[in-house]
Amino acid sequence: MITVLLLILSVITGVFLGKHFGKKEKLAKNLLILSAGFLITICLNEVFPQVYTSEIGSNLGIFVIGGVLLQMILEALTKGFEHGHFHHHSEHNILPAALMVGLFIHAFIEGIPLANEEHELSPYLLGIVFHNLPISFILGAFLFNRKEGSKSNSYPSLLIVALFALASPMGMLLGNYFNPDLQPYFLAIVGGIFLHISSVIIFESNKNHNIDWVKIGLVILGVSLALIMHLFHSHSPVGHHH
Repeated sequence: MITVLLLILSVITGVFLGKHFGKKEKLAKNLLILSAGFLITICLNEVFPQVYTSEIGSNLGIFVIGGVLLQMILEALTKGFEHGHFHHHSEHNILPAALMVGLFIHAFIEGIPLANEEHELSPYLLGIVFHNLPISFILGAFLFNRKEGSKSNSYPSLLIVALFALASPMGMLLGNYFNPDLQPYFLAIVGGIFLHISSVIIFESNKNHNIDWVKIGLVILGVSLALIMHLFHSHSPVGHHH
């Protein structure tokens, strides 16, 4: 229950902030960079060790690559929404339907491995929550700041937010019906998705290759937060790996 609440609240909070502060593009970028540092650390410290220490670990690299390729395909629908390409979307070259399908599949797949998490506040869950906030911020900015004063698209916008908020919990619900032995495969796919998104955010946000100390600081902060969670999780009595 706590997991479901956290997943939904992370989206609602992000959308609320995006609606009210959505014009501050720099804030959205900084949130994304911070979350990318967090996400890549969760990926390397939590997801991949679980994947590669499972009994079928040696063959799972192909599923990680599959996750990277899947995310590349989804970005054809979302036009890179997940890593901050929202300035293009105000020009209406993206259909909210295509965006929604891409984001829904992305969040739904992330939710599946949560069905077999033994720890309620696992680093994997917090990785998704941390990742949801900036995406939801951008989503809120895109949906609610497109047409000033227009109420014509408020219902579809609320429907999109609701679908995105429920996507990961729905994935988690479906995950309960899968054989737990499939867990490493889903984790490997999500690991590929996380790896692709976080590396694109980190490497793409520096266009002219100058040293950007703010960006480096945000990545280090994100990494540090994830490492603290990792240490806390590994020392808690139920925080052992499967």
